[in-house]
Amino acid sequence: MKIYRRLQPVKAISFDLDDTLYSNYPVMMAANQGMAAYFATVPVLKAVLGQCQDVNFWFYHRARLLKAQPELKHDVTALRIESYYAGFLALNFSPDEARSQAMAAMAEFVSLRSKIEVPRAIHDMLAALAQKYPLAAISNGNVDTRAIGLDGYFQAIYHAGKGIRQKPALDMFALACEELAIKPGELLHVGDCGRADIFGAVAAGCQSAWFPAFGIGKPLTVLPDIELTDVGELSFLLI
Repeated sequence: MKIYRRLQPVKAISFDLDDTLYSNYPVMMAANQGMAAYFATVPVLKAVLGQCQDVNFWFYHRARLLKAQPELKHDVTALRIESYYAGFLALNFSPDEARSQAMAAMAEFVSLRSKIEVPRAIHDMLAALAQKYPLAAISNGNVDTRAIGLDGYFQAIYHAGKGIRQKPALDMFALACEELAIKPGELLHVGDCGRADIFGAVAAGCQSAWFPAFGIGKPLTVLPDIELTDVGELSFLLI
């Protein structure tokens, strides 16, 4: 653990999810591979199976959508649905058929990307902290916290989308503070990304703990209050 600033009194703790409480990169890689297998099971897609199984085909439509509708970057669920929809339209499906296939594909993807085994140490840490502090989850992603067994620890769970901007925008930090009835400086946010989590938390006036264990997040541009090398350090520090 490195302490850059002495923590002020903490009244609530928020956590990023992906690549903070578990390693998400291999899960996403497996989910993308799983989608190729899924497309092979849908009879109506047999004639266009090669294109459906080509990741670059979907990335092409994703890139086009982001160029035309940059606000979609704040909603990874809507972006993926609309990418599937645009792709199915390009494959000559009718609008109704394309929408139906897009929604079915999205449901499968969420199921695949939520096949996560959260480490026992994380469960123990969250359970211990939840006895003393209100906990919140603040995520730019769309993991199903119920499916991965984490929803019971959090009093509030925030996902970007539906008008709520991704971190480092202040939206979710402000919502958490408002709904937990605390001042921003009384919230300690824990996350792996130097930009989304640490820069975002500092900009929102919150305290921050950097936990870059999986090496996925962007580097720091501002100092956090503390840097963690092991999740147990957070319990030691706050309980």
